[in-house]
Amino acid sequence: MSLLMASVLATAPISALNLPEKSVILPENPVQQSTQDNLSQVVSPAEITPPEFVQPDITTSSAIKNKYENILRKSRDKIQFISSSNLPELKNTQPVTEVVQNQESTEEFSQSPHPLDSDNPMSQVTSVSQLQDVQPSDWAFAALQSLVERYGCIAGYTDGTYLGNRSISRYEFAAGLNACLEKINDAIPAVATEPVLSVAEGRSRSAGYAYPNNKINTVNHEDLILLQRLQGEFKAELQQLQQRIEAVEKQTSELQGNRFSTTTRLFGQAIFSVQGTNSPDVDLFPRDGVPERQGKTNLTFASSAQITLATSFTGRDLLLTGLSAGNLGSNASLLSTNMGRLGFESNTDNNLVISDLSYRFLASNNLGIVVGTAGVNPINTFRGISPLEGSSDGAISLFGQRNPILSIGNGSGGIGFDWQISDRISLQGVYSAEIPNFSGDTKQGGLFGGRYTAGAQLSLAPTNNIDVGVHYLYSHSPDGLLGGGIGDSQLISPFANPTAFDTQAIGATVAWRINPNLQLGGWGGFTSSKPFKLSGSVETTNWMVFAAFPNLLHPGNLGGVLVGQPPKITSSTLPDGFNFPNFSDGGTAGGRSDTSIHVEVFYRAQLSDNIALTPGLFVIFNPDHNAANDALIVGTLRASFRF
Repeated sequence: MSLLMASVLATAPISALNLPEKSVILPENPVQQSTQDNLSQVVSPAEITPPEFVQPDITTSSAIKNKYENILRKSRDKIQFISSSNLPELKNTQPVTEVVQNQESTEEFSQSPHPLDSDNPMSQVTSVSQLQDVQPSDWAFAALQSLVERYGCIAGYTDGTYLGNRSISRYEFAAGLNACLEKINDAIPAVATEPVLSVAEGRSRSAGYAYPNNKINTVNHEDLILLQRLQGEFKAELQQLQQRIEAVEKQTSELQGNRFSTTTRLFGQAIFSVQGTNSPDVDLFPRDGVPERQGKTNLTFASSAQITLATSFTGRDLLLTGLSAGNLGSNASLLSTNMGRLGFESNTDNNLVISDLSYRFLASNNLGIVVGTAGVNPINTFRGISPLEGSSDGAISLFGQRNPILSIGNGSGGIGFDWQISDRISLQGVYSAEIPNFSGDTKQGGLFGGRYTAGAQLSLAPTNNIDVGVHYLYSHSPDGLLGGGIGDSQLISPFANPTAFDTQAIGATVAWRINPNLQLGGWGGFTSSKPFKLSGSVETTNWMVFAAFPNLLHPGNLGGVLVGQPPKITSSTLPDGFNFPNFSDGGTAGGRSDTSIHVEVFYRAQLSDNIALTPGLFVIFNPDHNAANDALIVGTLRASFRF
């Protein structure tokens, strides 16, 4: 897809944005079309659009981090650039790079074809012989010849047919009659002697004068009598027709006078959910393999809502303003593991917060730029590959949303780009800081302080049915937390002094559309982190495979099955006392001895264009990469409303 603005804001990766005054430019390259085909098979038409939530890592211990943990980042309703001087249609599952423009404004109404316009299907016919489906032997031939050739008030279709066998209502007949009356009245000079009354407007004109466009110079008396008889017969219908026209004109004036904006569109979504877990035994200090406590959570009912304003000033730019609020927090603290987190968490204590404030524009026909203080990070800038991404319509778990290396750094504000290199190759890049507006300690925040991330993604479409994203990220952490929010996000023992780390992360995501009803894919990620003022390093891995079943049981529905390993420390060679995997046993070097396995199933039932209901369940075997822990089971029922 080509560059320019985003998601919505969409899935966690936005989806159709209509901005006024411009024409729609459709994708012209296989890369863009490949991803859009993918979306159309997985997401219903109503899911275009609105933006979605990406939650920050709540496991961070920094006080500043806690202060800003409610700043939401949109997931992936992203707008993309296209190789054109105009903006393309906004797609709800594409990253930051798709320029928006499916324009429908008052301009569309002003350009609507008039019944007599040359481009109207019912164009003016000058002779009844032009109507191919009327034969001289038909009884209607003489009447049509009189109306068309004498008064020019009956229209035929541009394909040369009249469709005389089609039944019409009395209102349709009355409309045609009124058109003939208007045509005759307009053609007769005002110095009339015998008036012809138009019921619709009450004007009186006379007969007996020349028609400029007719072969016969006068309106004969017999025709006037026939017209007056028809007027009397259809007087009620003509009056009702005029009343309907006046009502439509009034409603149109009210809509134009009270419309929100000619340059801004409003998107929104609300999520209501019921969720709960089992109560597994938890081994807090993995030394002897004996659980010390039991996880305690309640069955909860929660909600979240988000609205996004998308504004275009020139037709080649987009200003996104997102507001969100919610009360669904993480269950990590109660379960002593973050592996049970949901993909639609939004804990702001129901306070309204800014989830997105970014400006996107085309620097050239194939290069888009995004800059903003909120909503600019790898998730919203890179093009989404997985069809199961989306907080309101995708996988139910946080781990099932996307490759977790894309979340490291908790980026909020910064700058990014999307470059359409060729038909099948594009490159996205981003620099993002966690707390870009913090003006205090440079080690804790600011544009180049605290936690920040720089990265790039090469997006490929080797065939029309395969999408590939190759990711690279560099991240700086002031406190030894990756910020991914899932799996082994902590790099150093909690008993050691906080230490800054620099992390290099690489990974890839692939999706293969086997047919319209089956897609397979997966991802893998690797990180290597080196501490400041300490020797050694920490390495993590993660992987996931998935199957998506678009249109399962009914068009627009979506089923999903996922199996994977959350981020796991496979090697930690820090000095003794600093290694996290063995923090309870002296902090000696080494990786995790056990492995967690994530298994998830969900089914999204699209009840209407705007409402979806998603039951889902996922199980974590060996939670927290510890075989002494009982399996964790998380179930949820998610209801999504989008407008």
